[in-house]
Amino acid sequence: MSDFRTSRTSRTRLVAAATAVLATLCLSACNDGTGTKDEGAAATTTSTGSATATPSEGSGGNSASGTSGSSGSSTSGSNGSGSSGGGAGGTDSGSTDQAPATKAPASSGKPVTCEGSNTKTVAAPLNRPVNHMLLTVTNTGSRTCFLYGYPAVRFGEAQSVPPVIEESQPQAVVTLEPGQSGYASVSLSATDGSASGGRTEKSLAVSFFGRSMSRSVGAAAHPSLPANGVHIDDSLKVTYWQQSMDDATSW
Repeated sequence: MSDFRTSRTSRTRLVAAATAVLATLCLSACNDGTGTKDEGAAATTTSTGSATATPSEGSGGNSASGTSGSSGSSTSGSNGSGSSGGGAGGTDSGSTDQAPATKAPASSGKPVTCEGSNTKTVAAPLNRPVNHMLLTVTNTGSRTCFLYGYPAVRFGEAQSVPPVIEESQPQAVVTLEPGQSGYASVSLSATDGSASGGRTEKSLAVSFFGRSMSRSVGAAAHPSLPANGVHIDDSLKVTYWQQSMDDATSW
């Protein structure tokens, strides 16, 4: 019985001693701050982990920004393409533009002299100036043609052509693109009846001079006259060919 008590007492003392040792170790650890430093380290590690995570998110954000940048770039590119498309559209539209109906078609080949076979001539009496007739010559060919000098007109069976009004000479040779017209006026008779040789004629021939003005070239035109004819006299004269109707009728 006494041995049992002795053994129990010994164990109790051993436990108490062990407890005291542990308490001492804990107290020592608390006093040297190791535990606090460990916690701090742990906290630092955690904080560092969080800090590391933040740049990662930042990278993700940068990546998103990069994506946005790419998107922006893509959008710009798209807009650029749109502009380019507009330009192309612009470029297609310019290339498919048709000439206005009033514009003469483009001429092909070397220019020629205007004459009866490549033009159409119309003769029309004018109210103003009185006793005048307007000749309109239209280029019906495919080449540009030149109207040199003045019209060589012959009414009826006349053997000679009337003189030209020298003051009406233009600065340059009248040039007709296909479809364009040139003009000259004919002073048929004196307004005061002072000229001699008055008569009525019902036919007209218009010949065209060449560049040298020495003789007529090509075919003559035969524009129709009013059914009752036109009255002419010895004061008959013509203007040079003009580029505009107004210039032709101002003489």
